[in-house]
Amino acid sequence: MHVRPGPDRLRRWEQRTDLPLLVASPVFLGCYAVRVLAQGADPFLRDLALALALTIWAGFALDYGVRLVLSGQGAGFVRTHWLDTVVLLLPLLRPLRIVDTYTKLQRRRERPRLSLYARVMSYAGITSVLLSFSAALAVYQLERDAPGATIVTFGDSVWWACSTITTVGYGDATPVTPLGRACAVLLMACGVALLGAVTGSFSSWLIQAFGREDRNGPEPPVGR
Repeated sequence: MHVRPGPDRLRRWEQRTDLPLLVASPVFLGCYAVRVLAQGADPFLRDLALALALTIWAGFALDYGVRLVLSGQGAGFVRTHWLDTVVLLLPLLRPLRIVDTYTKLQRRRERPRLSLYARVMSYAGITSVLLSFSAALAVYQLERDAPGATIVTFGDSVWWACSTITTVGYGDATPVTPLGRACAVLLMACGVALLGAVTGSFSSWLIQAFGREDRNGPEPPVGR
């Protein structure tokens, strides 16, 4: 059956899949966490987590392929939806899509529950937590058995992720493997971007608040 591409079909597909994908994203992350952290668990549980993670990833790939066809853009879809492409190739970056999917769901309301500044800061906070957890899992898996590793427990990895995404970088726990260092570079870049978004939003909110005070004049003293 030939599927005719078009913006209406694409929009209807996204409306139907936004919520399932939003639910599937943390489930995928949980399955990966089981694979990394539950080393002494029942092998059946770990195999089940792997099978579920692969099934969810296949669902992500199917969604990407359907949207590619329905868009009618061909290779242009890859360029205009570069984040979707990166997330498909590196599924641990799926937290970036969780926030975007939640934003799409909120747009269907007549009016968002939170103000623009509150949404920016809350989305940045959620993304930071999810990215830090994902990076901590990945780096722990890559580093724990590496020669000369300083990240040998999941606690070490969480501490490293927190200090890296906040751009503090104490240096007491650092990756030694090439892939671990690649994760560090990516997390640092995301941390700088998220920190800039929160700082810029907060500064803009302060300027707007002070501007309202200047326009309205000082409040009269209480009791007069």
